[in-house]
Amino acid sequence: MDLAKIREYGNIEFLAKQMVEGFITGLHKSPFHGFSVEFAEHRLYNTGESTRHIDWKVYAKTDRIYTKRYEEETNLRCHLLIDTSSSMYYPVPGYGKITFSIMAAGALAYMLQKQKDAVSLTTFSDKVEIQTPIKSTPTHIHKILLDLQELMQKPDASKSTGVASVIHEIAEKIHRRSLVILFSDMFDNITESEKLFSALQHLKHNMHEVLIFHVTDKKTESDFAFEDRPYEFIDLETNEKIKLNPAQVKDDYQKTLQGFYHDLKLRCGQYKIDFIEADIAQGFEQILSAYLVKRAKMR
Repeated sequence: MDLAKIREYGNIEFLAKQMVEGFITGLHKSPFHGFSVEFAEHRLYNTGESTRHIDWKVYAKTDRIYTKRYEEETNLRCHLLIDTSSSMYYPVPGYGKITFSIMAAGALAYMLQKQKDAVSLTTFSDKVEIQTPIKSTPTHIHKILLDLQELMQKPDASKSTGVASVIHEIAEKIHRRSLVILFSDMFDNITESEKLFSALQHLKHNMHEVLIFHVTDKKTESDFAFEDRPYEFIDLETNEKIKLNPAQVKDDYQKTLQGFYHDLKLRCGQYKIDFIEADIAQGFEQILSAYLVKRAKMR
């Protein structure tokens, strides 16, 4: 799905619904066979359970035994966190990373609500900007999707990053065990990486499950695949400008960046945090698939 066209079309709720339902239909041919569009109302019967809530009409149609689920059976509390700092508005046009994160969060919110799970949305730069309550009602999810749509339509690309401080703040506010899903390029101050590691450890110390989507434009940010000619590079947070040929700094740049992300992945592994590389050029199936894998582990 083209990110510029997503911004042009603008209806996050419609796009999220189409994306999720198309993704679920595709699961019938995957290892997730049995996970259906009706997953909000039914779940597979487990041997030994009471047969009281078996839906025999579904059994007659599918030859698979499902039990009915009820609205009060909220299995999961999920907090969606989106980094809205200036570096997330790269690359333009289309404001790639922020548009990708908004659309992915919208799809997850829709999927979570279909499963009757409770969802909240937090957006942040160096401080918390939007923070909704955590609920599972359709009207609440509708409001979250409207917040996401407004965020996409009114970009504000002049904000610094404060991932570590915000994660500490969120960890203090979440009082019940939850799944925390973070969308960020993790471009915090890499010279102060211990602060970020401490914040992630804070979430795990409070018994939360954590799924980090490291949102990148891999071609230019990781591979540094620029033509061999002079460019003007602009720091999106400080507006500092520098002119150079990418080939002059590529090796040092990649060494520094790869060292930071190696340490980050290592710490996440130690803390049992799922760290997923999310290249904005690879579409949204990677996000939904990673979420389902995480969700299955939590059952």
